[in-house]
Amino acid sequence: YFISIRFNHGIYNYPGKNVWTYITVINDSEVAGYRQTNGWAKNRTLYFAMKFSKPFLHHGFQNSSKKEVYKGFWGKFDQRNDFPEIAGQQIKAWFDFKTEEGEKIKIKLAISPVSMANAKENLYTEAPGWNFNQVKEQGQALWEKELHKIEIKADEETMQNFYTAMYHSFINPTVYMDVNREYMGLDRNVHKADFFSGNPVAEYSRDTFTNYTTFSLWDTYRALHPLFNIVQPKRNADMIASMVAHYDQTPEHMLPVWSNSANENWCMIGYHSVSVIADALVKGTINPRNAHNFAAAYATAFNTKNDGLQQYMQLGYVPEDKSSSSVSKTLEYAYDDWCVAQMCSYFAPTLKADLMVRSQYFKNVFDAGSGFMRPRLSNGTFKKEFDVLNTDEPGFIEGNTWNYSLYIPHDPAALVQLMGGNKRFVPHLDSLFSMQLPDSFFAETEDITRDGIIGNYVHGNEPSHHIPYLYNWTDKPWKTQERVRMILEKMYHPTPHGLSGNDDCGQMSAWYIFSAMGFYPVCPGSPDYQLGSPNIAEAVLHLENGKTFIIKTVNQGTKNVYVTKTTLNGKKLAHTITHNEIMNGGEMTFYMSGSR
Repeated sequence: YFISIRFNHGIYNYPGKNVWTYITVINDSEVAGYRQTNGWAKNRTLYFAMKFSKPFLHHGFQNSSKKEVYKGFWGKFDQRNDFPEIAGQQIKAWFDFKTEEGEKIKIKLAISPVSMANAKENLYTEAPGWNFNQVKEQGQALWEKELHKIEIKADEETMQNFYTAMYHSFINPTVYMDVNREYMGLDRNVHKADFFSGNPVAEYSRDTFTNYTTFSLWDTYRALHPLFNIVQPKRNADMIASMVAHYDQTPEHMLPVWSNSANENWCMIGYHSVSVIADALVKGTINPRNAHNFAAAYATAFNTKNDGLQQYMQLGYVPEDKSSSSVSKTLEYAYDDWCVAQMCSYFAPTLKADLMVRSQYFKNVFDAGSGFMRPRLSNGTFKKEFDVLNTDEPGFIEGNTWNYSLYIPHDPAALVQLMGGNKRFVPHLDSLFSMQLPDSFFAETEDITRDGIIGNYVHGNEPSHHIPYLYNWTDKPWKTQERVRMILEKMYHPTPHGLSGNDDCGQMSAWYIFSAMGFYPVCPGSPDYQLGSPNIAEAVLHLENGKTFIIKTVNQGTKNVYVTKTTLNGKKLAHTITHNEIMNGGEMTFYMSGSR
């Protein structure tokens, strides 16, 4: 029986990704090692420990590295057969077992961001035995507990979509520490996940936290972290503690942009960690006395490592001739500034006014002549060459101005007025969903495909996710109900290709969960959720505070997309429900109709 281990395979397996690899034989049934890679995380070392269910007779190694800088004096040994260790960029290992016919070899493996010793401790703590079914059942029980936090009644396809979305939403961010609470920090030092080595103020008397990584924040601040504030608030508080630990450890001294495995990879724009923190603060998820959270957010708002932020603070916008994707950056910085301003109300009220001024900088890139947000140059003029449909147009990232011009989540009322009031804004929104966006306008843009587009509305990428709910700020909120139900039906299917784009660490799925239940966080950092049109019959939310929030529908049906009335505990709601109203428990009822 022959088992081979290869270190040269992985996702995006380009030449040179493996910086160094190592494996050592501990005894005749245990091995350990590590792989250091330069990829999405530029400096990632992953340690492992592996145990076989029976001893191997022989083992061997192969080093396929094309060039060894230094060979040393290892040539005196035959490292290919029964040698105790090997290191190199491209190595393989093989193990030979004596087995009877039909006999199977079991393998168990654990990983660690810190050391081989920690990986071994993880292995023997989390998987001490060899009963695979027992481990599987334990995992299933944990997932069942999490998925049980929202119980719904719906047709079979909707049930499959909903619980697939919940599964997707709870995968990331990922735990990044060992059973002894050690993890590798961004300063390349080993830390323990407690509030005394990083975040100095405990969250509600807790001395420790679970350290997380895989923060795709440009995506997940929109709906995933707000979802956690409802169904997994303690977990979200731990994620925020992890972000603040990142701030403490990184040489840039700023909150994460896109953090992965003790590395900042700088993917995308904005500084949306502050949105996650502000949202958790106003919703009571984190301790309102923890000034260190605010200090991290405030410092990040002025850190000019954020691309274009220096010019943004000087000019009131990011100029396209100084920084690419300038309009997208201006709009997202304005929203992030608003989030930090909300935190100022708790910790430093005198600092709020300046950030509120910055939060209105979106007006500085609005071109009244074209009716769109438009790239502006450092001399104050708008860029002459400008295509409103092209998603690869200078000034924007992964989107066109049709979609990005509608990104003012913290002040949609001002957006409506800026674009001409109800009479102009509603037809403009209608056109977004009804017009045709030819393939040529997104052919060169990563993460935008035909499958994720309705008209010119791009649901397959995140900047547009709030747009269907903007009708709630007009005199035609019933159009929000139409659009939401259309997206739920067209963009989500229980098939291997059932999503309209990259799930982006749970954001695409979190949109579905919220919208299927009938409400959505258009503006994280605000306590309000906008009401839409649920596609389920009933939902029961089992909250961590012990209370239960029930969502019911009356006269639900595939064609009954309009909501004639929404009540909370018998009292009529307008277009919003607050976070506290949900967390206090109770019953919200949507009365559905086939006509408006």
